[in-house]
Amino acid sequence: MHDGHDEALVEIRELEVHFPILAGVLRRETVGAVRAVDGVTLDIRRGETLGLVGESGCGKSTLGRAILQLIRPTAGQVLFEGQDLTTLTEATLRPLRRKMQMIFQDPFSSLNPRMSVGKAVAEPMLVHGLATRSEWREKVAELFRLVRLDPGMINRYPHEFSGGQRQRIGVARALAAEPLFIVCDEPISALDVSIQAQIVNLLEELRERLGLTYLFVAHDLAVVRHLSDRVAVMYLGEVVEIAPKHSLYDNPLHPYTQALLAAVPVPDRAVEARRARTLLQGEVPSPRNPPGGCRLHPRCPHAFAPCALKPPPLQEIVLGHFVACHLYDRQAQDRPHPTTPAVNVATEQTYR
Repeated sequence: MHDGHDEALVEIRELEVHFPILAGVLRRETVGAVRAVDGVTLDIRRGETLGLVGESGCGKSTLGRAILQLIRPTAGQVLFEGQDLTTLTEATLRPLRRKMQMIFQDPFSSLNPRMSVGKAVAEPMLVHGLATRSEWREKVAELFRLVRLDPGMINRYPHEFSGGQRQRIGVARALAAEPLFIVCDEPISALDVSIQAQIVNLLEELRERLGLTYLFVAHDLAVVRHLSDRVAVMYLGEVVEIAPKHSLYDNPLHPYTQALLAAVPVPDRAVEARRARTLLQGEVPSPRNPPGGCRLHPRCPHAFAPCALKPPPLQEIVLGHFVACHLYDRQAQDRPHPTTPAVNVATEQTYR
């Protein structure tokens, strides 16, 4: 899903994560499965930020954790620098874990309250042999300066910091292992709006300075537009659209993407009154029993006969813009496509 000029650092092929539903007195009988991630295929190119958006419960965070093997996938492949992580044991995976790190959503619960923040940041260095017992303080102080924290605070404990400071500590801990790839799992959603811009700017600066690659999981479309190079949209465990950010925001092709962008309010009352909206009907189906065919078809205003019969393939409609929708199938070319005016997400903030 990339051209020959872009090297993929992470390649995800038909990835599935199904959580068994257990019943019986001893809970040993499997009666079904929650299909949290169901057949996702995408590439993350070296040096880029891939934004991953979708409503709560669509499988974004599960996908991020499955890529890092924090959750072992049910099926499929995750290739990191060409090596399939799903085939490795925990022992053989450990040296590769240094290159892949995660910034968690809640900076408080992801830090050990009984461990000073300096030791929490030093732990990855010590585990992977990147620092000795005598030099870790100096390296932690350097990381604190990098994320704009006072090195004099390394002996304090997590409860002594604000939410924004704790997230900076989380960023420093992710950087301590000198990674190539970082999954940012909604890293600003638990923070005050006034602090969010600072963390976004910090992540952007670190990517440019250290040559990092990000998977940025979020539900704030304005932040994703600011930070990402490309954006993937998930619905009910599947990726339904992938495109460069300007292509996706200016010309969303999938009805679900159109509905997501239409839900973003525009502060100009006249523009808000004029713009067309794609409205979805009903509620999101359960990932335990998703609809057949296209999973959006029970809610989609553009659904027609093939939508209920077979899942649409993820196909390239214009250069670099992939969509999984029968409206763009070769067999359905005689059907009119849904017309969408350019969506100007006027709520995009300037993070400077």
